[in-house]
Amino acid sequence: MATAFICTACGTQYPPGEAPPLTCPVCQDERQFIPETGQGWTDPETLARHHRPVLKLEHGLLGLGCTPDFAIGQRALLLRAAGGNILWDCVAFLDETLVALIRAFGGLSAIAISHPHYYTTMLEWSRAFGGIPIHLHAADREWVMRPGPEILFWEGETRRIAPGITLIRAGGHFPGGTVLHAAEANEGRGALLAGDILQVVADRRHLGFMRSYPNLVPLGEAAVRGIGTALEPWSFESVHGAFWGRVIPTGGKQAVRASIGRHIAALQRPWP
Repeated sequence: MATAFICTACGTQYPPGEAPPLTCPVCQDERQFIPETGQGWTDPETLARHHRPVLKLEHGLLGLGCTPDFAIGQRALLLRAAGGNILWDCVAFLDETLVALIRAFGGLSAIAISHPHYYTTMLEWSRAFGGIPIHLHAADREWVMRPGPEILFWEGETRRIAPGITLIRAGGHFPGGTVLHAAEANEGRGALLAGDILQVVADRRHLGFMRSYPNLVPLGEAAVRGIGTALEPWSFESVHGAFWGRVIPTGGKQAVRASIGRHIAALQRPWP
């Protein structure tokens, strides 16, 4: 029986086959890496047997993930929206218990993903909720390893996917790097769901900007200024990063501005 194998390093799922791919192009790219132990593979059933779901409320949004962590270790976010809940970013793990829990919160109407490292098992997620649309920026089309009709590629700089819910192309980490703006969050003050296009760092007061996080390749000045330009028209109080606990609950817009200035100043610092 053909299996839709999943890369254990990045969580990307591939089309069904009799054997796993020889390599994972996502991990071969400089923004990711092949572990010292080599390329490894699993499948949805094995993943479900060895992990269990985790749900946590984080500053008004429901985080979804698994324990123990798998692959990159990000968590997804469930965003309440008029017309149906939206899943922001994706995790490879999905089992019947997690599906039932999400249905208890009203199910899902759409999926939107920040960048290719979090595409993971997006088709499994879509089909578990009736084939809901998956919104991806067209600039990152080449990194879709398991295509399907549920994937809707959007172009340009912004895309409104629900009332008060807008996808913004910020670029940076990937050309189509996307963040989500939720206008009605925080009692109308807004929230920015950033994935790791803007990485909420350990102090939870600033953000980092990298081309490659694991390989420590920073973004240059032009790319970081471009992120700032893309976000400047939007108001938001909180910034929600890609990992558990990485949230700036207040002053998010100011944190983005300050972090951009800090990053550029560091790039321009003279030697020694």
